[in-house]
Amino acid sequence: MSEPYSVRVTVRGYETDVQGHLNQAVYLNYAEHARWALLQEAGITQSRLRAHGVGPVALETTIRYRRELLAGDEVDVSCVFDWSGGSGKTFTIEQKVTKTDGTVAALISAVGGLLDLEKRKLVPNPADVFRELAKDASLFGL
Repeated sequence: MSEPYSVRVTVRGYETDVQGHLNQAVYLNYAEHARWALLQEAGITQSRLRAHGVGPVALETTIRYRRELLAGDEVDVSCVFDWSGGSGKTFTIEQKVTKTDGTVAALISAVGGLLDLEKRKLVPNPADVFRELAKDASLFGL
């Protein structure tokens, strides 16, 4: 696995629910934001992916909530790619949502792949595509 990549997010009031804590669906938005930020940092844009005929797909996501987040809380959302599991067509992305005091608010584990946009099937070895497209493949642990 690679070293964690991380982005900071501030919980906004409109993202909270009636109890005043971060709505469950917003955790997915934060995770997605961190993943796209990592792709950008590595030099992989949406247009670059489309030009290559592929797009990332989420196949499974699990969220484990640990502590509530309230409006105004600042969190770091980390992102680590793991290429060791799956069928060779998939990878796992492990993510943590951590308050600035070190408290883990949520753990997110996602299984993803790269879809061949023409064939509408997963590409056989997404790590090879990431290596080819990335300016810095080390961000993906490659």
